[in-house]
Amino acid sequence: MSNPADPAPEPHGPAPRRSGPRPARLLTAGVFALAGLLFWTSFDTAQGTNLRTDDSLLELSDLIGERSRENARLDEETAAVRSEVDRLAQRDDGSTKAQDRALKGLERDAGTAEVGGPGLTVTLTDAPPDATARTPGIPDPQPNDLVIHQQDLQAVVNALWAGGARGIRVMDQRLISTSAVRCVGNTLILQGRVYSPPYVVTAVGDTAGLQRALDDSPDIENYLRYVDAYGLGWKVEKHGAVTLPGHSGTVDLQHATPVDGPESG
Repeated sequence: MSNPADPAPEPHGPAPRRSGPRPARLLTAGVFALAGLLFWTSFDTAQGTNLRTDDSLLELSDLIGERSRENARLDEETAAVRSEVDRLAQRDDGSTKAQDRALKGLERDAGTAEVGGPGLTVTLTDAPPDATARTPGIPDPQPNDLVIHQQDLQAVVNALWAGGARGIRVMDQRLISTSAVRCVGNTLILQGRVYSPPYVVTAVGDTAGLQRALDDSPDIENYLRYVDAYGLGWKVEKHGAVTLPGHSGTVDLQHATPVDGPESG
C-alpha cells in the first residue's frame, strides 16, 4: 500500500508495453517441436522394429564382401574356360614347334602359365591392437604403427622382382603386369577381391637372390624397425620346390573412358 505522504510518480510518457517472447526462447521451442516430430516419425516408421537392421540396408562391408566372392567365382569360371581353350589348342593346328615354344614363352612372361621351382614365402602380420613399445625410449605406438600398409606389401613385391623372381603370388592370386597392390585401411584389394591380414607373398626363383634382395631393400629395413619396436609380424620361409598356378583372371587393360557431356551452345 502506498504512503499518502509520498509524492505521486511523475508521468514519463506512455506506460511501457509488456515485452513479447525473446527470439532465443522461440528458437528453443522450435527445436523441441522438431525433435518431437522426428521421434514420432521414427516410431511410426519402425513400428517396433530396428531400423538399423533393415535387410534392405546393406552395410558397406557386406557389399564389398559380396562383390569379392562374386569376383572369385568369376575367376574360377574364367580359369575353367581357359583350361578348355588350352586343351583344344593342343590339337594339331598346323603351328610349328618354334611357334609353340614362342607361345609358351609369352604365356610364361605374361604370368598366365604355371611356374615352379625353388622359392620363398614372406608373411606380414598386424601387431596386436594393445601392443606397446618394446624398447625403452621409443614412444607408444599410434594405430597406424600397428597395421600393414600398402607400401609395406609393395616393398616386398618390388624386392622379390628385383631379386629375380620368375613369378609371384600374393595370397591366392598370381601377379601379372597389370596387377596393382592396393590397401584400404588394413585390407588388401587385389584384382577385384578383398583380403585381410596376415598377407602371404610367395615367389619362385633363386632363394639366395630373393633373400638378398629382401635384405637390401631400404623400405623393408624401415618396416623391420617397426617389427622390432611394436611387434609387427615378419616371417620368411624358404622352399626347395613350390608351384604357382597361372593367372586365371582377365589380362585385358581396364581403364576409365570419359563420358561425352552435353554440347555447349
